[in-house]
Amino acid sequence: MRLLTVLSLAFYVGFCAPVYAQVKLLPQQNRWTIQPDGSINWKLDKRLPHTDHIEMSGEKVSMWVEYGVDSVGKSTINRTIVFPTFRMLPDATRSHISFSFTDNDLPRFYINNRLLKTNLAKSGKSGDLSYKITDITQKGVMTVNAESGTPVLAQIQRKFYPSVKEPMAFEKFVFTNVTDKDVTFSMEYLRKEIRTDSVRSKGKQHSIVTGTVGAGSKVVAPGKSVTFTVYYMATDNPSQSLNINPDAEETARMKRVASLMDKLQLVTPDKILNTTFDFAKIRATESIYKTKGGYMHGPGGLAYYAAIWANDQAEYVNPFFAFLGDNVGNQSAMNAYRWFAKYMNPDYKPIPSSIVAEGDAVWKGAGDRGDQAMIAYGASRYALTYGSIDSAKVLWPLIEWCLEYSHRKLNAEGVVNSDADELENRFPAGKANLSTNSLYYDALRSATMLGKLLNKPASQTNTYTKQADDLKANMEKYFGANVEGFDTYKYYETNTTLRAWICMPLTVGIFDRKKGTIDALFSPRLWTADGLATEAGKITFWDRSTLYALRGVFAAGETEKAMDFLKYYSQRRLLGEHVPYAVEAYPEGNQRHLSAESGLYCRIYTEGLFGMRPTGFNTFDCTPRLPKDWNEMALNKINAFGNEFDLSIQRAGSNQLKVTINQAGKKTKTYLIKDGATCKVVL
Repeated sequence: MRLLTVLSLAFYVGFCAPVYAQVKLLPQQNRWTIQPDGSINWKLDKRLPHTDHIEMSGEKVSMWVEYGVDSVGKSTINRTIVFPTFRMLPDATRSHISFSFTDNDLPRFYINNRLLKTNLAKSGKSGDLSYKITDITQKGVMTVNAESGTPVLAQIQRKFYPSVKEPMAFEKFVFTNVTDKDVTFSMEYLRKEIRTDSVRSKGKQHSIVTGTVGAGSKVVAPGKSVTFTVYYMATDNPSQSLNINPDAEETARMKRVASLMDKLQLVTPDKILNTTFDFAKIRATESIYKTKGGYMHGPGGLAYYAAIWANDQAEYVNPFFAFLGDNVGNQSAMNAYRWFAKYMNPDYKPIPSSIVAEGDAVWKGAGDRGDQAMIAYGASRYALTYGSIDSAKVLWPLIEWCLEYSHRKLNAEGVVNSDADELENRFPAGKANLSTNSLYYDALRSATMLGKLLNKPASQTNTYTKQADDLKANMEKYFGANVEGFDTYKYYETNTTLRAWICMPLTVGIFDRKKGTIDALFSPRLWTADGLATEAGKITFWDRSTLYALRGVFAAGETEKAMDFLKYYSQRRLLGEHVPYAVEAYPEGNQRHLSAESGLYCRIYTEGLFGMRPTGFNTFDCTPRLPKDWNEMALNKINAFGNEFDLSIQRAGSNQLKVTINQAGKKTKTYLIKDGATCKVVL
């Protein structure tokens, strides 16, 4: 598969489309289909070759699988196993150990004493048996179904999954006899150990062990099956006797996935949106690593593990965890903020952008990226949404310090200066950028509410209110501009081309330039086949800006536009050529599935479609955006504001909506509002 990355003229209204024209979203051809159990399935057809990759993670391991089938049906599977807490020296972001394995590293398999060749599409003249993939299924476990022999002797089910708790990943083979006679299946015994350089190994010398469970031969009756397993593990004690139970590990993995499906359930008339949301919960939450520094949510992507970032964790995914109600997710969120708080200082030198190597090192290579605004924004929203006064008290000093830091960075025009933004100088951001200032503005608003709940002096909360009002006015003066014919924002002072991050004010309740901004976002200048281009005229895209933009357009009340593009984006990411999660970027990283982006996807719904804006420990503003062709939608089992509750929105007449709050053991609350209005919910 070649991932689509260039601007396609056919994608737009026409070759000479005027700058104000909205792009036309053309129909997409799905490669995958949604199954009754909520999984997605790719049934191989003639659209070959095709390749893709997916990442699956547990607390001590991450398993990256690249898979593909060429034009004649020959398959290739490569897997890279990452062990975040087994590290090398010197300490750095990428000092974890990882190893890659191809099918040539597997033990040999035999069917009736004939060698099975997983890279052979048709049985060979030598007598070797073919291996032909028929379909692949994804939902927390990657299942590859294949058949072997001509005529077919066996169906082969192959499962890939990580351990939930251990530094171990598995590849299970289930051979089923589909003939009317007994068939003998065999797997050779394998145990291979690789030891890292003892001088460079951190702590102890590390071993990567590849081994087998169930090796040997077994005669299988017609219709019956036999299971063999290959495991990949890291250990500092390779001689230690281990009881490896692949079945129990698979069960634990599926229970972990099921627990996430049970929380924060999206119910809409659109199956694709519901399923994409479910998958996003998996990726956003599985990528949490149990390190010596506590639970650390890591982006993944073969690069970022056992570490935290001010944008990915503090800003993007932690506010989502406050809605989800997953215990490990909330532990990782609080742990991240505690780690950043350790770097507060009386001289107001910037907190590092990233704390890496399980907390033993930091990265600040791009200087101040606006990290303090990111942290204050995420921590204040998290504190309000999570609904615990004790947690809020822990977070308050960090929020307070970050706000003061940002205030000290105000320039003569009254906006915040920073060295870069979250793209770390990949694209110009000037001395002051719109993203940092939008985050700082929202953090001031949240801190005002939070400070009152914590009984902080009125003088302090009133100051935050005034600072927010002043900043909003100064942002309009400094960034407000006509750019390429759109009344929107310049991203920095001398910016003259449209940028994706002009969406940021919409996400923080600044709608003064919403029409020009939304027109620009959905124009051929910015919208590409894969979402928003980072800069007009460039092929580079980062999903994070598209995800922010979709949330912001919903918040601005342009529901039908937002829904059209959300449906297009969700279908592409879930059922298209590269599935099943939101991605980081292209060309950088080959569209790896970094995990915090999936948290941003879920926030399109919590904060955009359902319009939930935290205002207190048990209160929130709700501004629902029910699409015109839907009669109802719901978010069930929300775990936020100190409660578990269901939130449903129903149409109640031509211009009214009924907002219903259901809590177990409590009286149902109903609010009747005009379509587009806000109701203040008290739990």
